[in-house]
Amino acid sequence: EVPEGLRYSEKHEWMKVEGDLIRVGITDFAQSEMGVLSYVELPGDMGMPEVGGTVGKGEVIAVIESVKNTEEIFTNVSGTIVEVNSGLADDPEIINNDPYGEGWLVIIKPDNMADVEKMLAPAEYKAMFG
Repeated sequence: EVPEGLRYSEKHEWMKVEGDLIRVGITDFAQSEMGVLSYVELPGDMGMPEVGGTVGKGEVIAVIESVKNTEEIFTNVSGTIVEVNSGLADDPEIINNDPYGEGWLVIIKPDNMADVEKMLAPAEYKAMFG
């Protein structure tokens, strides 16, 4: 599943523009490759910037663990963390069940919205991983 209206990274993150903010998560492909998720570390945990803190392009914004492996999730934009999906701490499987909806990770106010447009369009992502 690769919904339209999102942008994708080669590392299987998605970004959805919502006004001057972007919502970030991992793709259905990524969650299916990882299997059942057991733990999600979000901004504010383990030394990552907190809500209100800034992140640089390419920095880790989350860590996701499953029985199979642990994956770092990177941001493709620089900006300020506006919100984190705190519900994932108690129920990381939300990502498995709804990676493009309730399973989002963070919301960022990007310094440069043009960085989002440089990411892969749905058709490009499908051609690579679909």
